[in-house]
Amino acid sequence: MTSQTEPAGIRWTSADGLDLFARDYGPADAAGIPVICIPGLTRNSLDYEDVAPWLAARGRRTLAVDLRGRGRSASGDPARYRLPVYAADVVALADSLGLQRFYILGTSLGGMVAMQMARTHLHRLAGAVLNDIGPTIEKAGIARISGYASSAPAVTDWDGAVAYARHIAGDVFPHYTDTDWQRFAARMYIETPEGRLQPTYDPAVAAQAPSWLMPLARFVMWRNFRRLARHRPALVLRGEHSDILSRKTVARMAACSSSVSVREVPGAAHTPDLSEPDSRTALAGFFDAVE
Repeated sequence: MTSQTEPAGIRWTSADGLDLFARDYGPADAAGIPVICIPGLTRNSLDYEDVAPWLAARGRRTLAVDLRGRGRSASGDPARYRLPVYAADVVALADSLGLQRFYILGTSLGGMVAMQMARTHLHRLAGAVLNDIGPTIEKAGIARISGYASSAPAVTDWDGAVAYARHIAGDVFPHYTDTDWQRFAARMYIETPEGRLQPTYDPAVAAQAPSWLMPLARFVMWRNFRRLARHRPALVLRGEHSDILSRKTVARMAACSSSVSVREVPGAAHTPDLSEPDSRTALAGFFDAVE
């Protein structure tokens, strides 16, 4: 798993004045509609450092964003770590680059942003890939994520960071090598000029997670997904062992519209890292069939 292209860094400003960051893998003059990659709850744009250049090489400008409070983007008011705000931030990025329409490749929370955008900015959204996420989120998975998302332990060195990465994600990526875990840890922590390691996300970003389980929230997310499915092409990826996205939910999603395609990724849990052969085959099929 090695990066193929060194991306350009892009900065833009949100409506409420935050300095936000994305990685641009180009090509800027690509004929295909661009793809904006949005990571999960506590994750950042580096999660796409393998699949983004792969998509770019297939002829689509591909951008990977750090949502507010993650990676190189500024943190803000915790009350604004919400789906409508994230969606507005992504649209502000597109506006800053002159992109009229785009696809979203969204992992976990990123897929929820895509569904939100189907409600508020459908005219900008060309379609979406939802990576191991749907309108119904399983309680077991939320409990697991909540157990580590609200706080990350203090680690004193990179060996400790790697050990923690293995602890929280070893079951998800049992095939990872030592090098893979080092890269995974480097996405979770950043070294300060003083030599200390600190998490690459604001712990307050997890504060909204329990609300996803509220019946009203589920109702709204299903309504948003149906709007996406009825008007735009969508691909749903599910990890075989996911504790977030059930097969029952995937079947219900697929029944919403013939424009929804699904693929279960063997051996993967929450979430596929998109390096898997089945993930790449599904992504290639989806993007080859659309504008």
